[in-house]
Order: sequence, then structure tokens, then C-alpha cells
Amino acid sequence: MMDFDARLAELQRDGLIRRRRIVESPQGASLAVDGKPYLAFCSNDYLGLANNSLIIAAAQQGAATYGVGGSASHLICGHNKPHEMLEEALATFVGLPRALYFSTGYMAALGIIPALVGPGDAIFSDALNHACLIDGIRLSKANVHCYEHLDMSALENALSSCDSANKLVVSDAVFSMDGDIAPIPALLALCERYDALLLVDDAHGFGVLGKEGRGSLSHFEVKSPRILYMGTLGKASGVFGAFVAGEANIIEWLMQRARTYIFTTAAPPMLATALIQSLALIEKEDWRRAKLRELIAQLRAGLTGLPWTSLPSMMPIQPLVIGDNHAALRLSEALLQRGLWVSAIRPPTVPVGTARLRITLSAAHTDEDVACLVTALHALASEFA
Repeated sequence: MMDFDARLAELQRDGLIRRRRIVESPQGASLAVDGKPYLAFCSNDYLGLANNSLIIAAAQQGAATYGVGGSASHLICGHNKPHEMLEEALATFVGLPRALYFSTGYMAALGIIPALVGPGDAIFSDALNHACLIDGIRLSKANVHCYEHLDMSALENALSSCDSANKLVVSDAVFSMDGDIAPIPALLALCERYDALLLVDDAHGFGVLGKEGRGSLSHFEVKSPRILYMGTLGKASGVFGAFVAGEANIIEWLMQRARTYIFTTAAPPMLATALIQSLALIEKEDWRRAKLRELIAQLRAGLTGLPWTSLPSMMPIQPLVIGDNHAALRLSEALLQRGLWVSAIRPPTVPVGTARLRITLSAAHTDEDVACLVTALHALASEFA
């Protein structure tokens, strides 16, 4: 039998043990843990919609009308009217012909990639792509070409030397741990030149970037039948789930072949009713994105002069690279003692030697919240540098 105690001790030694804290309040800028309030800078609720009263009311109405369970897979009897309405609304919102709703972003990636390519085909993947994309790529059993992060020359070299009939380029749109943005126009140009499909995972850009929050494709003003666009609905949207949008025939193929869509129970229809309301708020409440931009500028200015590396990001993801795993944990714990919750991110989520505080901002934060975090970091800098 495997020695799990020894394995866990090894994780502890290397500063890689993770723990859960039990939140006793709705998600928001302030969270209650063990009866104590904390200012939270670790959530992906970028627009502050996770506890929105209109979305809650929509979910309640959906539960009253359709119940609380999906009951079966979409292809049996689990595809309710709100699911269909949500898919139509998502396709319209991102400006693509058709969309397909998945339970989670991870399940979307695991289903989509192996349905698009297989043995003998070729996948080209950014080195810092999210784990869900990496695992979907592994499941496909296609030939994998991993190019250095955002290196378009390396990608072109790999594409130009590949003789596979079917090629798929896969990239995060906004990278979840660095906060930088993929050059989608350049990716698309290479896909057009070398006859490849482009799968863009916009988990952290949907709702935040683009006109009315329509995402990274809108931000760059790109459109092409070669693009498959993934979006997550549990981050800026404030609810749960994910989707993929693209040409109608490709989405139909995915509905027929994506195993994580076919062989799982449909998400509760009440979530779809909540998401339809969320989309409406994302579209019309531009003040949320404007507030985010102000807070990002305030935080970036406040991080100046600290002994740690602040990565260049225009997104609500603002990484502060500490380096050592244990040092990142100690700094995170010191902030927690001051009532500030900022998670320490360590390998394998990020490369070895780049442990960091992943500071995330929400439109629900105030200027005073950000000032409190900045003050605490500067106060701790001499002790922890």
C-alpha cells in the first residue's frame, strides 16, 4: 500500500500543502470565516455579481418554475427551456452563430479538445495554459507542440513544420496566474496561414474585456469561422457553468461527440435563469468595468516600491511574485492576521520558484479596501523581503 502519510509530509516540507477555509457568508468583497470578517482579494467575482439581488431572484424564480435538479443529461430529458434560452443569449452576446452550455469550464475543456482532434492530429499549446486545457490536450492523444509563453515565432515555427492534416491552436485569452492577455489577432493570423482551428479560453476575460463585457474577441475586434470561444460563467458572471461558441456545424459536432456534455447530468435549469439575468447586467452595467479599471490603477500605483515583483497586467488579476513557497505562505498568513485574505499560489499552479500572491479585484471593492491592502503590504515589506 502507498505511504500517503509520507507523501503528505513531503508536500508539507516543500510548502505545497493546501487547506480549505470555510466561508460563512455570501461571496463578496468581505467574507466571514470562523465568525470573523476578512477583506477578500482572492475571488474571481470580478464584477461583484455573485450576491446580486436580481440574479438571486432569477434563480429563485427558476427553482420555483423548474425545480432544483437537471435530472438527466441534456440529450435525454435534461435540456430545459432556460438552457436553450441561455445558449441563444450567449451566442448573441459574443457574436457567434451558436453556443453550447457545459456544467463547468474544466468539463468543457475535457470534452471539447478530444472531440476536435485525436491521434495523428496536432495541438499547439501555450506553455502557461490552464490545467483544464492541458488535461483536455492529454486526453485527445494528439501530437502536442508546447510553445513558450506568448512566443508567436515559436508557434509559427511549429506550425510551419507540421504536416498533420488537422491542427488546433489552444490558448488562454487571459492567463489566470499572470493576468496577461494572449495576442489573439496574431494567433488567428497564424491559424489562417497554416490552416488551423483556434480554441480560445476566455475564462477571465468574459464579462471584463470588450464592449459591454463581451470578452476578448470583442476587445480585439476579431471574428473568424476558425475560432472556438470558451467562456466561464462562475467568475465575472457570478453564477456557475461554462460555454463554447462558434460555427453552428462545429457546435453541433461537439454536442454529438463531447463526452463531458453527453454523459453528465444537465446543470439545474435555475442556474440558467440566473445566468440570463447576469448577462443582462453585464451588458448594461458598464460602471462595474469602469470601477474595476479605477481600482486596478490604484492598486498598481500602490504596489510601486515593494521588494517583490508586480507583473504587468491590465486585468483584475494582479500577481505579486514572492519566489519561495514558504515565504509566500508566510506573507499570506501575515495579511490574514490583519484581516486581509490574499491566497498564496504555488507550484504546480505556477512554475517552480515563482510562488506569488494572486491579488484579485472586484467591482464590489472600494477605494478604501484597496488602500488598506496597499498599506498592509508596505508595512510588511521590511519584515518579509
